[in-house]
Amino acid sequence: MRRFLSALLLAIAFAAIAQTPPAIEGPVYVATYLELVPAGISEGSALLKQYRDAGRKDAGNLRMELVQEAGRASRFALLAVWADQKAFDAHGKAAHTTQFRDKLKAVHAAPYDERVHSGMAVAAKDAPRGAAVVVVTHVDVPPPFKDTTVPMLQQLAEASRKDAGNKRFEALQQANRPNHFTVVEAWADRKAYESHVLADHTRQFRDKLGPMSGALYDERLFKAVN
Repeated sequence: MRRFLSALLLAIAFAAIAQTPPAIEGPVYVATYLELVPAGISEGSALLKQYRDAGRKDAGNLRMELVQEAGRASRFALLAVWADQKAFDAHGKAAHTTQFRDKLKAVHAAPYDERVHSGMAVAAKDAPRGAAVVVVTHVDVPPPFKDTTVPMLQQLAEASRKDAGNKRFEALQQANRPNHFTVVEAWADRKAYESHVLADHTRQFRDKLGPMSGALYDERLFKAVN
């Protein structure tokens, strides 16, 4: 019994270490998913806007965007970029960040889900506006397929930036789970996005990724919140 308990405690300790994101060299890319209770959408969206605007004023913030899921008004995502780990850590300790997370508890329907990444295939682009379609996709492969997936995503990003109507295409690698990735796209409109979905390089990527996927290809469409 003692051996079992020791093994269990050791496993828990290693799991805790694995969940702790290592320090990132260079810019820090953060995708945060938020879901509000239906009755709290108005209050929650106002709270999210205030937090976004305050975050943009923090030292080292390079981007802080708020997007709302198409057809799911209760779901949002915050897409942020910080100059370095120090700036990101300072933001996490800021008074307005703590206050935001405390107030969010009254209207959220699910836990605050923050994913921290390094930039794997990124390029500077303007913020999405108006009719732009923002796409955020979580890509999950088992660890043995990580090194195969990285160049595939890099190639997809490079090819997709050349597609008509592309405003942004970034592939990010999660810090504490390097076999998990987030792809952030922005398209001028729905037509541009749909044309990209049918492009040869997109379909070839999906065909190759399919047999390696560790979970459903979680692609969500959003609109920018001004």
